[in-house]
Amino acid sequence: MAFTKVGNLAPAFTLHNQNGEKVSLKDFKNIKNVLVYFYPKASTPGCTVQACGIRDNKKQFEKYDTVVLGVSPDPVSRLERFIEKQGLNFTLLSDEDHAIADKYGAWGPKKFMGREFDGILRTSFLVGKDGRVKHVFDKFKTKTHDQDVLAWLSEHL
Repeated sequence: MAFTKVGNLAPAFTLHNQNGEKVSLKDFKNIKNVLVYFYPKASTPGCTVQACGIRDNKKQFEKYDTVVLGVSPDPVSRLERFIEKQGLNFTLLSDEDHAIADKYGAWGPKKFMGREFDGILRTSFLVGKDGRVKHVFDKFKTKTHDQDVLAWLSEHL
């Protein structure tokens, strides 16, 4: 499946956050830009590095009027522990059946240690205040993800 294309309306969603509360993409329409980032699994090394980079740069994201929503197939309870353990200061959403990842094209075939399986394709989508996809980040290192996004924001917003 291909990623949601730049210029298209971002697929709508409503998911539960780390507190079990419903969060919808439409909650931010005409108010904030939204970085929707898909990651494979809370508390794993790469996902922790990626999340902590975002955490440490929250003020920079705010400068560009951008909120961050991390989406993974983890259950709500795991998201809550991840936030507490890492002191994360942004919202994590549970997509246990990966239906939203499917809609965005962020679920598909992967290879790890010679094994093939379907899973989250580490991808981020910048959704503008108008609800349209402004940029797709699909080639980045977890260590520099936050800086890659901020560099794009500084050039384009």
